[in-house]
Parts: sequence; C-alpha cells; structure tokens
Amino acid sequence: MAQRYGGKFSPEGKPVKGAYRGAKRTRAGGRVNLLFIIPLPLIWKAFTSDPVGMAQYLVALGALILAAWLTREGLLAQEAYEARKIARRPALPRKIAGSVLTGLGLGIAGFAGFGVTEAAIFAVLGAVLHSMAFGFDPLTDKGMEGVDTFQTDRVARAVEEAETYMSAMTEAMKRAGDRQMMARLEAFQATARDLFRTVEEDPRDLTAARKYLSVYLMGARDATVKYADIYGRSHDEKAKADYAALLDDLEQNFAARTQKMLLDDRSDLNIEIEVLRDRLKREGIKAG
Repeated sequence: MAQRYGGKFSPEGKPVKGAYRGAKRTRAGGRVNLLFIIPLPLIWKAFTSDPVGMAQYLVALGALILAAWLTREGLLAQEAYEARKIARRPALPRKIAGSVLTGLGLGIAGFAGFGVTEAAIFAVLGAVLHSMAFGFDPLTDKGMEGVDTFQTDRVARAVEEAETYMSAMTEAMKRAGDRQMMARLEAFQATARDLFRTVEEDPRDLTAARKYLSVYLMGARDATVKYADIYGRSHDEKAKADYAALLDDLEQNFAARTQKMLLDDRSDLNIEIEVLRDRLKREGIKAG
C-alpha cells in the first residue's frame, strides 16, 4: 500500500511546530505576474514597424514592465505595513506610480498604433483599471500618535538590519537543500519576528533587545552559512544535529526575551494605573 507523503521515512516526517505560524499567502503574485507577460507582444509590434514606431513601442514596453515591477513592490510594501501595528506609510507610493506608468505605457502604444484620441482613451482606462485592480498605497502612518519618531526610526533601522540577517539565513539554507532544516529555520524566524513586533510596538525595548537583533542574528547567519556549506557537500548528520540544537537554543532565548519585555510592559502599565488611582484619591474622586 502506498504510504502518505510525510510519513516516518520522509525527511519531513516530523512536523516542525510553528513553521508556518502567521504565514499568509502573498498578494504579489498571480495578477501581478500577468503584468509582466501581457506587454510582451509589443516586442513583435516594435520589430515589425518603422524606426519611429519601433522606438514608441519599446518605450511603451519599458513603461509597462516598470509599472509591473513597481506594482509588485508596492504590494509587498503594503503587506509589510499591514503586518505591523505601528508603521510609516511607504516613502514612495509604488502602486500609484504603477498606475500612472500603466496609463503612460498604454497611451504611447495607442498613439503608435492608432492616434491621439485612442492614446488618451487607453491611458485613462489603463490607469483607472490598474488602480481598481490593485488599489492605492497606504497614505498615512499607522499607530504613530504620541510616538517618539526618533525612537521609531532607530527601531526601524535595527529591524531592517535584522531582516537582512534573516534573508541571508534563508538564502544559505536554500543552498543546503535541506527542507527539514528550512522548516525549522522558518519556525525560529517566526519567533524572532515576534520579538521584532514587540520592539516596534514599544521602542523603549530596543536597548534590551538590540543584541538579539544584531549580535545574535549575525552569529546565527554565520552559523547557517557554514552549516549550508558543510551539509551541501557531505550531508553530515552531526552538523545537522548541532545546527538544530542551535536553533532550539536561539528560539527559546528569543521567546524568553519577548515574554520578559511583555511582562515589563505590563508592570509599567500597572504602575501607571496605581499612580493615577493615587492621584484620583488625593483629589477626592472615587471609582464608582
């Protein structure tokens, strides 16, 4: 009888707890990928036209491909924005720029193939339909009321550096070709991102968490790169066990740091509540 994929003899036989915790399907696929494909017939139009027409079609093609890229980047930026409770609006409204370039590209193609009136119709329809399909970029900051912008900028830089280390770890693990350790690494990264979100929500925690976002993740990146090189060459099971133990230690420490910061924040809240109650009592006001 056929065995279920992922059984005890499968490399993925033992599920990794938390490997897909918080995972969501990205919106930067499907329809966005079509935006890169749809303009390609303009290449044929370009090389079957006179020199002026060829230049116009190629400019239109470039505008449409750039619009597709900006749209994809805009969707990724919006997902990052929505994943955080405190976030700044994207510095460049990429999806809006993508709509403008889509209209421009279709307008140029319409002018090359038909005329001015058709170009105007294509440009307006292209920009409007693109905006309806993909929406607009976030245009306001989120959760920034009463927040020290200097501190949030420091946190943003620290988290960006930490995400760079995490991306390097993921790329290194892809070279190793070890799907089981890739899932284990993703579980650790989910725990690390819990710490990132906690620091983002209360930038005062940055001092306590800085070594986790820099020193520890830098060491984890270096260890991952070395593991990927060793396991990719020799499939050394001892190296795999040692690396798994390292991820266990890291995950436990990051989770403990996150929990301690949450408890500290709760203690700060309790202190504020007690101080406020004492003030109300001194004013002769009692809770109903």
